[in-house]
Amino acid sequence: MGLARDDTPVGGPIDAEHAASHLAAIIETSEDAIISKTLEGRVLTWNKAAERIYGYTASEVFGRPISILLPPERRDEEDEILRKIRQGERVEHFETTRRRKDGQMIDVSITISPIRDSSGAIAGASHIARDITERSRLRDQFRNTQKLESLGVLAGGVAHDFNNLLTGILGNTSLALELLPSNHPAREMLRGAITASERAADLTRQLLAYAGKGRFITEIIQLSTLVREISQLIQTSIPRTVQLRLELANDLPYIEADVGQMQQLIMNLVINGAEAIGDERNGTVIVTTAVQEVDDAYIQTALSPAEEIRPGSYVSLEVHDTGCGMDESIVSRIFDPFFTTKFLGRGLGLAAVQGIVRGHKGVLKVYSQPGQGSTFKVLFPATERAPAVAAPRAGGEALAGYETILVIDDEQIVRQTAKSMLESYGYSVLVAENGREGVDLFRVVHEKVALVILDMSMPVMSGEETLRNLKLADPQTPVILSSGFNEVEAIRRFTGKGLAGFIQKPYSALDLARRVKMTLHGIIKEA
Repeated sequence: MGLARDDTPVGGPIDAEHAASHLAAIIETSEDAIISKTLEGRVLTWNKAAERIYGYTASEVFGRPISILLPPERRDEEDEILRKIRQGERVEHFETTRRRKDGQMIDVSITISPIRDSSGAIAGASHIARDITERSRLRDQFRNTQKLESLGVLAGGVAHDFNNLLTGILGNTSLALELLPSNHPAREMLRGAITASERAADLTRQLLAYAGKGRFITEIIQLSTLVREISQLIQTSIPRTVQLRLELANDLPYIEADVGQMQQLIMNLVINGAEAIGDERNGTVIVTTAVQEVDDAYIQTALSPAEEIRPGSYVSLEVHDTGCGMDESIVSRIFDPFFTTKFLGRGLGLAAVQGIVRGHKGVLKVYSQPGQGSTFKVLFPATERAPAVAAPRAGGEALAGYETILVIDDEQIVRQTAKSMLESYGYSVLVAENGREGVDLFRVVHEKVALVILDMSMPVMSGEETLRNLKLADPQTPVILSSGFNEVEAIRRFTGKGLAGFIQKPYSALDLARRVKMTLHGIIKEA
C-alpha cells in the first residue's frame, strides 16, 4: 500500500491531528487572506496571504483590532459587521476599501462568517478577503470607456446634424457675399454671419474630435515647428501673470497629423494649465517636445493594459503647469465633457483633447498631485514619411464650369444650397433626396452627368450601397463624398470602391467649386 507525503496510508483513515495539519496547510497556501478574530474584532490568526495583501506580519497585528485596516471614512463598517456576526449572520462577498500598512488603498472582496464552539455558541469570526484592486480598476475603466463611447456617439450625431444645417447657413451667406457688389451695405452683415458660422463649425469639430470622428486632414508635420508657429497666439490667450516657456527639441521625427487639430490640442492644454495657476498668482506653463522610444517594458510600467500602443519611436508633447494640481478623484473626471473645477464650465476642453489623441492613434497620460502642479504627456507615433509639396490652389475665376452635376443628399437645405452654389459657377445641377431616387435618376441621365456629390449617411439607401449602384450603372463617373463626419472615416469605409474625392460639411461656395473643379480635371486620384 502506497504512502502519502505525511506517511498516512493511501485510502486509510486520517486522524484529527492529520486533518488539522492539512487544514492549516490549506490556510497558509491560500491566495486569499484568511483571518480569525474575536467578537470584539481583535486578530487571533493571520495567514501568509494576509501579510501579502495588507502588508502587516502576523506578529504586528496579533491582538490588535482589525479596524486598523479601515480608512477613516469606513470606521463604522466593522461595528456593523460585528453586530451581524453576534446575531449569527454571515456577510458574503462584501466589496469595500482597506488600507495597507504602507498607506496604499486597495479594493477587497470580503466574506465574514461566525465561528462556533463545540456547544454551538458564537466564539469569533472568520474573515476571508481577496484583493480585487486590479479587477475594480479594469471594471471602472471598462465602464468609463462605455460612457465615453456613448457620449461620443451622441456628440458625433449632434455634430453631423449641425453640420448639415451649417452647410445651408455658410453656403448661402458665402454665395450671397460673392454675388453682392463690393460697396453693398449688406456685405458687412454677411461677413458677420460667415464668421459666426465658422465659429459654430469649430464647435462641431470639437464635438467630432471628442467623438473620435474629427475632420482629420493629415499632413506630415514637425511638432516643434508647429508649437513655435503658434507660440505668440498661445501667449496672448493666457494671463500676463503666467509665463510660457518652450523647451522644444530641434531634430524631431515627423508625425502624421491634422494641423488644425494639433493646434487645438496644444492651445487647450496650455490654457488648461494657465487656468490651473489662476489670474491672481504668478506661474509657469512649460511646453516640451522630445523623442520617446517605447518598448514592452515602458508599455507595461507606464501605461495601462487598455492603451493600444505598439513599441516604436514616438514624439512626445508635455505640458506642465505650476498650478494647484489635482487629486485622483478629479483626475478621473477631467476628460468628462463640461466637467470643471472652476465656477463656470468652459466647454469640451480636455474631452476634445482626448478625442484628438485617440483619433491620431496616440496616448495621453496625466501626472498630478495637489499643490504640485500637473503634467499632461501625449505620445504620437513617428513616421518616416517626408512632407509633401503643396500644390497651388485655383483662384475664383478659374473655377467656373458648364457640366451637369447630380447632388444626392437627404437634407433639403443641403441640396438646395449646393445647387445654388454650383449654379452660380455655371454648372447645371440635378438633385435627389435619397440614394434610391438618386440611383434611379442617374440610370436615366448618366450619359450627361459629369460628377455626383453623394451624402455619406442617408435613410432608404446608405451611402455605400448608393455608391455601389452608381458604379454599376456607370463606373467612369466620378463621385465626391460629402459628410459632416470626417475624411478618415469616409476613406476607411469607401477605400477601393471608386471614390473620387471628399468634402467636409459645412463648406463655402468657393470650397465646393474648388473641389468639383479639381475632381473633374483629375487632380484627385480615386480611393
